[in-house]
Order: sequence, then C-alpha cells, then structure tokens
Amino acid sequence: MIKTFSRTLAVLLAVTSLIAGPAATADAGTGAEPPRAKVKVSLDGLVTAGAATAASVRLQEPGQDWAAAAGVRDLESRRAADADGYFRIGSVTKTFVATVLLQLSDERRLRLDDPIERHLPGVVPNGGHITVRQLLNHTSGLHDYMSEPGYSTNRWRGADRFRSYTPAHLLKVAFGEQPDFRPGESWRYSNTNYIVAGLLIEKLTGRPYGEEIRRRILRPLRLTQTIVPGTRPGLPGPHAHGYATLPTGQVVDVTRMDPSLDWAAGEMISTTRDLNRFFDALLTGKLTSARALDAMRTAVATGVGFRYGLGLQEYTLPCGRSLWGHSGELIGYMTFAFRSDDGRRLALSVNPHTRKPSQEEMFALAGAFYCTG
Repeated sequence: MIKTFSRTLAVLLAVTSLIAGPAATADAGTGAEPPRAKVKVSLDGLVTAGAATAASVRLQEPGQDWAAAAGVRDLESRRAADADGYFRIGSVTKTFVATVLLQLSDERRLRLDDPIERHLPGVVPNGGHITVRQLLNHTSGLHDYMSEPGYSTNRWRGADRFRSYTPAHLLKVAFGEQPDFRPGESWRYSNTNYIVAGLLIEKLTGRPYGEEIRRRILRPLRLTQTIVPGTRPGLPGPHAHGYATLPTGQVVDVTRMDPSLDWAAGEMISTTRDLNRFFDALLTGKLTSARALDAMRTAVATGVGFRYGLGLQEYTLPCGRSLWGHSGELIGYMTFAFRSDDGRRLALSVNPHTRKPSQEEMFALAGAFYCTG
C-alpha cells in the first residue's frame, strides 16, 4: 500500500512532473489515435523493459473515456492483461476512510478538532491532545507500525502474508514506540493514523468501517468493482498477478495475501473505472458538504514534493495546475488516481516485475495529459 511510501512518491513525482504537450484524450471521433498510440507504446515499453508484468491506465475527460492495458495476467498462462481488471489499491483506501469521517462530521457526529480521547477513550496514548484532523492529515506524530520489522505489506513476508491481524494488535505495535513528534508540530506519513480512523468510524456508527464505506460510498455511486476484502486473500477476476523479486533473484507470486495487516490504511481492491468515478464524485461535491470538501482540500506542507489534506494528496504541476487524489503501493501493486479541477482524471495500475518503473518511463506514459488546453 504505502509501506515504502517514499518509493511510491518517487514514481508519482515523475507522473506529475509533466510539461505541456499533446493531450492523450479518448473520443473515437476526435482523431486522437496518435496520443492513444503513444500511451499504449509506453505501457508496452514497461513490460518489454522488465519494469512491469502488467499495467493498465484509464484517461478521462468530460464526455471522453479511454483505457488500455499491456503485459500478461500471470507469467504462467501468459494471458493478456485486461484494462478493466481488478487490483489492490493500497493507500488509496485512505481517501475512502477520510470521506466517511467527513460525512460523519457533516452529520455533527464529530468535529474535526475533537480530541481522539473524546470518542475512543483509552485507545490512543496522549489521545486528549491528538485531533481527528491530525489523524487524517498525518500531523498526529503517531509512530507508523509498518516501519517495524515484519509489519509492512510492501515487503515479502513468506508464509506470514496469510496471517490475520486485528487493529488492536497493529496499534500495540505502533504504541510500543515513542511518537515521532508532538501533535501538530510536524508531518510524517503514518499508517497508524488510519487504523485509528477506522476504529473511530466503527465507534461512531456501530458498524464495521468497511460496511460504512459500502453503505455511504460504494452503493450510492454504484462502484460495483470496489471491495473491502477483510481477511480474504484473493482478488476477483480478471486481475493481473503481483510479483516480487527476492534478493536471491527468485521471482515469487505475491498476489494472494491476507490484507488485514493494512486494514483501514490500505486493504481495498478496485479498478481504474471505479477509482476515476470515485474521485470525480468526491471532488465535485457529491459525497460531502462544500465545507467538508474544503477541509479535505486544506493541505499542509510535507517537504516531500506534495501537500497533504484530509486523505488527499495535492500536486502542483509545472504548468500551475493542481491534481488531487492519492497513490498507493503494496508488494506487487502500484496505484495512482488523480483528478484536476477541469475534470481530467487519470487512474493507473502497475504490477512491477524485476524492477520498478523509472521516472523516465512514467514520464513517457503520462505525457502531458494535464498540462494542455
């Protein structure tokens, strides 16, 4: 999901460091085949160069929709990858969780500046000084449990990848270490924040956080290809397999895993179609009040190339246009889903192979989708 988040960031910066150029749009009647062909060549190039076993992308503008895939679903059957296939979205899960909490704020069931202790008494050390807002924008200082050995789903864990975890176990690992800083004094990406956020949803609603996501987001938007898997290890078909290369050089299939180690910080599964639909609805005010959306888009500096709001990343491109969305990474899967305020959407899934995609390769693929027109 996000585990080695800096690695995801390095690629994402490449995707978003675009210069002006021809737009890769989609309508069959617009004569846009050359941009489509260029994107397809870039996708194929990732596979040819060993940077991906499979990759899929969907580019959308108002009234226009185009998707493509490259590579194979798995290295044994060699069946072609499907542009509409499922994949693990990792930390993009955080945006769904944050959206539910903002909806609860709209319903006056909590305030963003409420201390966590008010709603989850005795759960979080120093919870009387950590607010809901600080959880959602990663300024709480809570230590990231995934930084501890054996607790990152971005690394090969052998048979442990089928082990189930409870949120209480994950928090015990996190709180076994000192906070990284005092609440509100700095910024550091921590998956622990969203484990607490998931528990907060459950306390306020009396239902599992995943059921609230289904009830409040998936069903109303008809996101029929988006799943909160719980402890189920597989993905629906079609899907591309995820792979990892071990230090010995052995390539292992990492597709199946119990995602409860990620829980509300990154367990979800989706498709490029559903992710584009979700971010379009969220960022056009269809899921929260205008006040809540403004709060989500109030971003803090991170010092790592983007700003972070409440479950949203903001990138400012060289052309001055901002993108809002989220990235995700876990072993075998990388995801990017973003929208600009003019309605352009990009959702990209990559299954890394013997190496991860380079900045140059991602640059070639993304082209100048956002910085034209």
